[in-house]
Amino acid sequence: MAKAKKILYWMENQYRNELEICVRAVIRKRGKILVCWHKLKKYYFFPGGHLDFGETAESALIRELKEELDIRIKKVSFIGIVENIYRDKDDEDKHHEINLVFDVIAEKVKDKSKEDHIEFIFFDKKDFQKEKVLPLSLQRNIIKWFKDKKTFWASQKEI
Repeated sequence: MAKAKKILYWMENQYRNELEICVRAVIRKRGKILVCWHKLKKYYFFPGGHLDFGETAESALIRELKEELDIRIKKVSFIGIVENIYRDKDDEDKHHEINLVFDVIAEKVKDKSKEDHIEFIFFDKKDFQKEKVLPLSLQRNIIKWFKDKKTFWASQKEI
């Protein structure tokens, strides 16, 4: 019976569909763009995180940026959505996320992280375009948004 329960548990979790809703911030300071560096997984990404059930996107963004950077936000403007379907290289888990992207104006933005596994880096626009910031479709659309300021939608599948 215990073996049957383990198999049932595995099957339920193996085929469970989970959609992650994330909020991402585009924060600029003196012409530079703030990105996160994941120290363990070795990649760049945009500040932000997961939206909790019952939480508004703006509240989630404020909470995540407070947790990561301890900054106070002055203004938040929605700029786009990026769907990202990918497989994590470390654990082979499949992920499907919807990233709600916001232009954020904040007071006293520093690149000092409050979390041990990430650090923050300001890239000038030239370096930002050279580096690989995940998801790539988000990076491409932000580069385009800097020029035309048009709201964007993109979808990327890497499975």
